[in-house]
Amino acid sequence: MNLNEMAAFYREHGYLLAEGLLTPAEVEAMREEADATIERMSRHQQEANNLWKGNWLKDEERAQQRLNAVHDMQFQAAIFGKLLFNDKLLDIAEALIGPNVQLHHTKMLAKPPEKGGAFPMHQDYPYFPHQNHTMFAVSIYLDDADEENGCIRVMPGSHKLGPLECDPGGFYLPPEKYPIEEGLPVKAKAGDGVIFNYLTIHGSSPNRSGRPRRNILIQMRDPSDPPTRDIHASRGQGLMLRGINPVPVPAAWAAERKAAAGVS
Repeated sequence: MNLNEMAAFYREHGYLLAEGLLTPAEVEAMREEADATIERMSRHQQEANNLWKGNWLKDEERAQQRLNAVHDMQFQAAIFGKLLFNDKLLDIAEALIGPNVQLHHTKMLAKPPEKGGAFPMHQDYPYFPHQNHTMFAVSIYLDDADEENGCIRVMPGSHKLGPLECDPGGFYLPPEKYPIEEGLPVKAKAGDGVIFNYLTIHGSSPNRSGRPRRNILIQMRDPSDPPTRDIHASRGQGLMLRGINPVPVPAAWAAERKAAAGVS
């Protein structure tokens, strides 16, 4: 698909498979850095099991699953900062939301072999609601992803439903109404990216294979699309990846800089 076809598919279905964002050499280098990051965090006792909380998973299943998650990967290794300015990715981003593309946050998710945790079906919207819903994620796989090792599943067209009510147990949708198995598996090769709007219902099954499933997730938005709640701040939030920021820098930032410098 060309960029116009990609944008049309995304608008209609709420997701998109972007093939070949990374070269094999880039994939291998990022695998090494991803594993090294997890190992460093483990040495410094910062590693944690980041399984989703709530009653969507039975206790005995929860005890057998694990999910490693690291936020703000661009602060962990330079290669992930470089990834944010990948031209192939930003060409697609521009086709989806316009010439100005701003970072919201990044994260690495690693599902270990045989026990990698599942994600219940959910929308990303409740975590960082915005006025115009330009927010989207790209999940760049560092391993081939299929149903066996827990690839992303989406419900095509579900972004058109708008924000949905979460389950009382957490920021996920009622599992009896939105079972993971009913999502369309988006199989991908290492180096591919799965792009989806933050209103698109998505999730993933556990990793039951003998292979890892590692991915780098990047959330982007149009900088002129304001958040409706002041939540989910991150250190890298607001970095311009392409174009300009048409919104003036908040006055609070200037005040903070003056205060830090001892200027009244």
